[in-house]
Amino acid sequence: MGFIGSHLAEHLIKQNHKIIIVTKSHTKKSNIHAIKNRIKIEKIDVTNLAKLGKSIEQNKPDVIIHLAGQTSHAKSFESPLEDVDSNAKSTLFILEKIRQLKLKCRFVLGSTFIVVGRPKTLPVNEETPCAPTTIYGTNRLASEYYCKIYHNVFGIDTVIFRITNSFGPREQYLTNKNAVNYLIYKAYKGEDITIFNKGKFFRDLIYVSDVISAVSIIMRKGKAGNLYWISSGKKTWFYELGKWLTQLTGAKVQYVATPKYTKRVDVGNFVVSNSKLRSLGWKPQIPVRVGIRKTLANFRDSNQI
Repeated sequence: MGFIGSHLAEHLIKQNHKIIIVTKSHTKKSNIHAIKNRIKIEKIDVTNLAKLGKSIEQNKPDVIIHLAGQTSHAKSFESPLEDVDSNAKSTLFILEKIRQLKLKCRFVLGSTFIVVGRPKTLPVNEETPCAPTTIYGTNRLASEYYCKIYHNVFGIDTVIFRITNSFGPREQYLTNKNAVNYLIYKAYKGEDITIFNKGKFFRDLIYVSDVISAVSIIMRKGKAGNLYWISSGKKTWFYELGKWLTQLTGAKVQYVATPKYTKRVDVGNFVVSNSKLRSLGWKPQIPVRVGIRKTLANFRDSNQI
């Protein structure tokens, strides 16, 4: 029911797939309002292994797309053992369940650019060494290795994707969740937006609809045992982002010093080659500025307070 999951469910319903959404709460049920009568919803926390296992046994899915888990790097330091349960143990359990049941099931793991840590060279690609700076990133990377091991040792059909900084409608606009959506929301509200280091850093931003088309093609065409980066392949400097938000909303930008915690865990400049994903026949369609306009329009249309 979350940001990526709800958009993906809508996309897959249009392709006549049967969808079961597993969710730990119904707080985001508005995200799937348009398709709620065409899908099955099971209220299961992925850390509840007994319930999760029973669901897999009963439903015998052809594809499991694992997007659940704790996604805040700050929270991963506050509750590190919970992060292990949510982000690593759940993946290992699902893989083991597929193996035990001998299911013919493709397992698609959603991962994150955070696993890389601070890259020594750019652009990043599928061969870039990983040295995560957070517990969250470490547990996500462990999940990726579980997928590779279960493919190599047991022949389980696993495929992994990593997303760079995605943004768009339905993403939470919390400072510890998604910095880009948070800045867009603050600008929409007419509040000052704060950007670190005079905006002299760049990230690889990608709009949600491009993420969804990428996940769909990876699900269908991705080679088992492989990893694919989902990215725009372009740098967006944060001073540019600030300028665009000012032009589109009138919001003022305040440049502030980078906090100590951020300096310790931040991955720095980041841009990713998406050539491997492009080889499957995919390419991004929505420029960042257009994506920002669409996100602002969604805030207006849904009367976000």
